[in-house]
Order: sequence, then C-alpha cells, then structure tokens
Amino acid sequence: MDTSEKQNRLLVDLHVKYIQSLDTKKDDLEYWLTEHLRLSGVYWGLTALDLLNSIDALKKEDVVKYVVSCQHDNGGFGGHIGHDPHLTYTLYAVQILVIEDALDAVNVDKIVEYVASCQDRDTGAFTGDEWGEIDTRFSYCALSCLSLLKRLDAINVPKAVEFIMLCKNFDGGFGVSPGAESHAGQIFCCVGALAIVNSLHLVDADLLGWWLCERQLKNGGLNGRPEKLEDVCYSWWVLSALSILGRLHWINKEKLIEFVLVAQVSIFP
Repeated sequence: MDTSEKQNRLLVDLHVKYIQSLDTKKDDLEYWLTEHLRLSGVYWGLTALDLLNSIDALKKEDVVKYVVSCQHDNGGFGGHIGHDPHLTYTLYAVQILVIEDALDAVNVDKIVEYVASCQDRDTGAFTGDEWGEIDTRFSYCALSCLSLLKRLDAINVPKAVEFIMLCKNFDGGFGVSPGAESHAGQIFCCVGALAIVNSLHLVDADLLGWWLCERQLKNGGLNGRPEKLEDVCYSWWVLSALSILGRLHWINKEKLIEFVLVAQVSIFP
C-alpha cells in the first residue's frame, strides 16, 4: 500500500482488528498499567465499532457482563472491577448499556441515586466521586447520564446550569471551574450539558464558534487551547462543540480530514 492510498481512506478493517486486540495483550505491562481506563476503553472502542458498522466485533454478552461487574452497591461504576465508583465511569457504563440495549441488566434507580448524590445542592456543581473534586466534566457526565436514563428530575437542573454559566469566560469558552482557562474539552462538556437541558440560548454561539475555529492550525489539525500543538483527539471535542452550536461549516473540513488520515497508522502489530 503506498502512502497516498493510506492517507486518502480510512482503513476500516485494521481499525476493527486493533480494537478487538486491545483486551488480548494480557502479557504486556501496559495492559495492567492502564487497568483504570478499561471501562472507558470499552466505551470508546464500542462507539468506534458502531460508527464503522462493526459493533458485533465485540460480543454483546461479554461487554454487558463486564460493565455490570464494575458496578458498586451504591449504584456507581468504577473504571475496572474493584475500582472506586466515579461519575465519569458511571456515564461510560450507561452509554455502553444504552448502545447495547441492555439497561435491564442493572438497577437504574441505584444509578440515578448515585448520580444525584454527587450534586452540591447549594452550588449546583457535581463532584466526580466521594473525594469532592469539582469539574464541569462531571456536570456533563451527570446531565448526560440522567438524560439517557430519562431521570433529569432527580437533580436540581437550574442550579446545575447556574454553575456551568459561572465557568463561562470573556472569550466565550468554558473552563473546569469558575475563573479557569477555556479549553476545548471543557467547552464540549459545557455546551453539551446546556444543550441536553435546553439552555443553549445562554451561550454566545458566534463568539464561542470563533474561539473554536481559531483552534485549527495550518495543517488542518485542531488544538485544545491557544499556543498548543494539534492533536487528533480535538477533532472530536472541537468538532462536536461546533456541531452543537451549528457552526460546523466555519472550519476547513477537507484540511481536518487530511490531518486525521495522516495520523492513521497502516501497520497492525
């Protein structure tokens, strides 16, 4: 396969094989060092397979069984079996179960109870776990999770929106907390959360759209904040936020596709 061919098409079969291989390398040290990322890896892998029309490449029974094994008695899910429950991994678990149409495999009421317990009723913010870290990512996780479960009534939505808006900056973007620097990942979380609860009108779409478009560099790639290098991951965070804002056409789509394909590796180990 020559370079031009590699850079002009998505190597679907290789991507599917790569995802399938991720849980087979149990003799590698890296496999165990990344144990805490296992559940999130299942979500991203399954989502990619779904987009590639290959969701059956991972056995549904195995996926659901694994997800259920990560749940704790309080309803939350950890990043792997035996790991502490966290709001982020709870969202991953719910998303996986929704994709697999298997919510009946878990106690939904316990999940709702856990997510609701993470909200600070005074500020509207959400903590990721019992240790109290606050981050707008967790606001998105909570709202997205409860929306999928059709249980947004379990939390104080107006207060949740109020906290998110406190994290808005002069440049139109959002940070992890009030006063924190705008970042593409946080912007996706905040814009996504506001969209879920029909509060997108609170965002200055043009100002924020401009900030997001400024993330595209000459090679077509996107970065997460000013003066940083491009990274394929921001092709998701920036593009998703622009899509929600209806400003997807503001960037050079062809150049971004070219950048993503250049980052593709055609050799499968």
